[in-house]
Amino acid sequence: MELHTQYCYEKKWTKTTQKEALKLIHTEMPEADAEGTLAYIISQISKGKTVTLGECRFKA
Repeated sequence: MELHTQYCYEKKWTKTTQKEALKLIHTEMPEADAEGTLAYIISQISKGKTVTLGECRFKA
């Protein structure tokens, strides 16, 4: 599945790998389980939703 990310202050969505997404999640929420959070994000964006985590948004 393709991930796209966008910070709140950006206008464009950027194609992101899962490895990069794990780094973003760890940066935004260092106390959270990054792999579990990524699994949740993937499950939600596969339904067509956009997920916001801190200052970063994720979509398919």
